[in-house]
Amino acid sequence: MDKREDSLPPDDAVIADDRSRDPPPREIETELDEDDRLKPEFVRDVIELAEAGEGEAARERIGRLHPADIADLFELARADERPMLAAVLGDMLSADVLAEMNDYVREELIDLLAPEQVAELAAELDTDDAVAIIEDMEEDEQQAVLQAMEPEDRAAIEDALSFPEESAGRLMQRDLVAVPEHVTVGDVIDRLREDTDLTSDFWEIYVVDPMHRPVGTCQLSWILRTPRDIAISDVMKREQTLIPIDMDQEEVALRFQKYALISAAVVDKGGRLVGMITVDDIVHIIQEEAGEDILRLSGAGDGDINEPIRETYSARVRWLVANLGTALLASSIVGFFGGAIEHMVALAALMPIVAGVGGNAGTQTLAVTVRALAMNQLTESNSWRAILREMKIALLNGGTIALIAGTATALWFGNPQLGGVIAAAMIVNIFVAGVAGVAIPLLLDRLDQDPAVASSIFVTMTTDSMGFLAFLGLAVLSGLTTL
Repeated sequence: MDKREDSLPPDDAVIADDRSRDPPPREIETELDEDDRLKPEFVRDVIELAEAGEGEAARERIGRLHPADIADLFELARADERPMLAAVLGDMLSADVLAEMNDYVREELIDLLAPEQVAELAAELDTDDAVAIIEDMEEDEQQAVLQAMEPEDRAAIEDALSFPEESAGRLMQRDLVAVPEHVTVGDVIDRLREDTDLTSDFWEIYVVDPMHRPVGTCQLSWILRTPRDIAISDVMKREQTLIPIDMDQEEVALRFQKYALISAAVVDKGGRLVGMITVDDIVHIIQEEAGEDILRLSGAGDGDINEPIRETYSARVRWLVANLGTALLASSIVGFFGGAIEHMVALAALMPIVAGVGGNAGTQTLAVTVRALAMNQLTESNSWRAILREMKIALLNGGTIALIAGTATALWFGNPQLGGVIAAAMIVNIFVAGVAGVAIPLLLDRLDQDPAVASSIFVTMTTDSMGFLAFLGLAVLSGLTTL
């Protein structure tokens, strides 16, 4: 797939190529701040040079940057400035730059390129990076790009696109090194040196049986330190973590984290080796999945500042509408106790405190639970233990907050009975919040629904409604509103 690997370059060329993937060299540190971000004045200077028609000067400054920093430059520029920057860069807008770029910004730039140009850029990338560029294109544009690619490259991309999004089949690289188990270490070394079709980006070699099923792995360091006449089967590690081709990328990331993997073999339904996944791809997935869960908890959609306004609006407004519906339920409970509130205005001032503190307590528990589910720390075997744990924590938190709120209310209003009512309501609502914060996402997970998407709406509804009901109900039952 990677056309840059058609022949093994000389050693000095390999070193130069490796440097291109390293962090930015010291000589460009003036363009970056202490956090390795492009300085605002550098961004302005480059854009001003481009607008003034001084393309060569702009290219000279941009050319000193790492591909990831060039991608950042496009993301920091305004949308109307990006086509101009792309024109100034010309062929400097490389495949590596596109691979590092934000999805929305990359889509904007790809729309400016001809299918032949996109095909040429995709052919320079590993399959997983090429798929990331092509998969979000419109169907007709996607087909035009595929038709412009070499048959071998097109087949690899089409095969990857046949798998579900965010699956191992989309994520994996097809270029790997696999050897039969009967060869010696010397045979492997000779093949690595002589076979010009092999990829050069790998950390371990996969050993396969005659059916091309992986039977072990061998790190490059082991091969370099082992005599040539030793059989590869005597050096390899037979225990390995295999990734099913249809496994979700979040589960893949969890396996990498749990077993401290650098790379892992991907196998099809017949157990045959079809690709590999490397840790550099997993870093992006972990970041993406963590951010995705946080944004889903808030109903903020993708949460990308480069996302089109219409898409952001569509993602957010539906959850606000749902929240409006749950707020009406809480409001109806308040309306039911309208007479009690008219009799004692202090209830209107205090009831938002009960609901608000309960909501915060529920959000704390919800965040911990969703994270535990995402990290596979919370399963059927320990779910009841987790619920009991949150009950204990809720009672401790409720008791503490109840003591503070009850005492403060009694002193402020000069009414110990009112202080007792709000203290009891605090304990009830925080306890309910703790149970809801763990039980609701667990229930949604058992129903095969994403707990990060809808849990916050239900937890907020529960804590608001129960907070108002507990506080106003206890006030009425205690006879406080009839005094």
